[in-house]
Amino acid sequence: MNDSTLTYRESDATVVLVDDEEMVLSSLRSFLELETEYGVESFTEPRAALDWAANGAAPDVVVSDFLMPEIDGIEVLRVFAEKHPHAPRILLTGYADKESAIKAINDVGLFQYVEKPWDNEHLLMVLRNALERRFLVKQLQDKIAEIDEARGELSGLQKDILRTFI
Repeated sequence: MNDSTLTYRESDATVVLVDDEEMVLSSLRSFLELETEYGVESFTEPRAALDWAANGAAPDVVVSDFLMPEIDGIEVLRVFAEKHPHAPRILLTGYADKESAIKAINDVGLFQYVEKPWDNEHLLMVLRNALERRFLVKQLQDKIAEIDEARGELSGLQKDILRTFI
């Protein structure tokens, strides 16, 4: 199998969960740990999640609740977008918050929002799509870096050839 046909492995993925309700967080974490091989980082305090991101940890996807005390989910996702722009961002929202969530889609480059209570299979599909996108973007970045490196080597060869004949 060549590099262009590789897809991500679940065990390579890190999913960050942020929700101030421990029961919701525990439910999400348990579901993902049972149904996937994703690495799961979970936070009941948004500031702790932001500190985690600020200390160089790299998530592959971020899932945040919308309504939380102190810092709302939009702000959490905005900070993650600044620090990790290629990690898809998913917002969990109650039906009453749906309109605000939709308005926030452009603000933070939201990949998708999921309504509470969520359907596990739907959430899993959303996460898999987000992670597939994340790893495709990573492959694209790697190929662009390879092309840039090859271009630099070619430029060096061109200069060497010119020096030889001039």
